[in-house]
Amino acid sequence: MHPTALRNEVAPIQQESDMLWLRQLVRRYAVELGFNVLNQTKIVTAASELGRNTLIHGLGGHLRIEIRQKGSQQGLCLTFEDRGPGIKDIEKALTDGFTTGKGMGLGLGGAKRLMNEFDISPREGGGTIITVTRWV
Repeated sequence: MHPTALRNEVAPIQQESDMLWLRQLVRRYAVELGFNVLNQTKIVTAASELGRNTLIHGLGGHLRIEIRQKGSQQGLCLTFEDRGPGIKDIEKALTDGFTTGKGMGLGLGGAKRLMNEFDISPREGGGTIITVTRWV
């Protein structure tokens, strides 16, 4: 059964100040869906990591946030899309400790562990699309 998008919103990720607003937006949706505080924190942490990757490594982009329905279950789906150079080796990028920047190399793998579903793919014309979902 494919999930159905019930509602969505798009937020730009172009500058550092967008990150604060992004975290607040994601938390608002998580609260609305009834996630407990622990799962709200997991979702916001994953969104923060992926948003920062979009801004720094992806040279900016946007977040599409969706409330999805699959059967009787609802979930929060976050899609990060950037216009950067893309990820040359996705498997390596998901390995803890691997980084192309100054971080600890835990962002992508950590975001994957915090969510129920994780997908990463190249964007047509350059860049990367990362989609994560957490079900209530």
